[in-house]
Amino acid sequence: MSKIGAFIEQRLGHKPRDIGLFERAFTHSSVGNDTYERLEFLGDRVLGLVIAKALYDRYPQEPEGSLSRRYNALVARETCAEIGRQVGVSDLIKLGKQAREDGANMSENVIGDVVEALIGAVFLEGGLDVAEGFVLRAWKPLLEGQGRAPQHPKSGLQELAAAKGCKPPEYEVVSRTGAHHTPLFRVRVAVAGLGEAEAEGSSKQEAETSAAASLLSRLQ
Repeated sequence: MSKIGAFIEQRLGHKPRDIGLFERAFTHSSVGNDTYERLEFLGDRVLGLVIAKALYDRYPQEPEGSLSRRYNALVARETCAEIGRQVGVSDLIKLGKQAREDGANMSENVIGDVVEALIGAVFLEGGLDVAEGFVLRAWKPLLEGQGRAPQHPKSGLQELAAAKGCKPPEYEVVSRTGAHHTPLFRVRVAVAGLGEAEAEGSSKQEAETSAAASLLSRLQ
């Protein structure tokens, strides 16, 4: 059995029939056109459904807003990347020479994308039950570890600004550096009358979140 086949069986709990499907789930665009991107699109939706159902069942008394905050934390790209590192996808990602030299196999964006692509591939071959089984096993510590519904830093900063009678936070991309597949964004967030902060991330959203968290911690 190939390394990818053994990985899928041991880590995802599914014996692959079409190994090419799972090889595609590990293939980055720097290799060619037959990449993980369509599978990632599908896997993202499967992951969302499974996590939404798990939260709906686990917290029967919580309102939609609290469930949404839990959901956003669990399906975030950072969380998918964390799962990917735990199960060991990095060594199997297929990259072009330059992308590998740039460290794309360690990129949060790439690892997160591959995890979602694998979920999509498992769904296509094994159906929803098999995909759900993997997600619930891999996400179990995070699902069980959630206490109070987490508040997203950007939401928290916006609420703080409103409570103090200030205008909503304004975000600005200060710079974008790095290769196309391993970008680094630097974002500034400012709340007039309260202050500002800057932070970096591998996506604009990640950098905005980090900047908001930085400013929020300073103001609370």
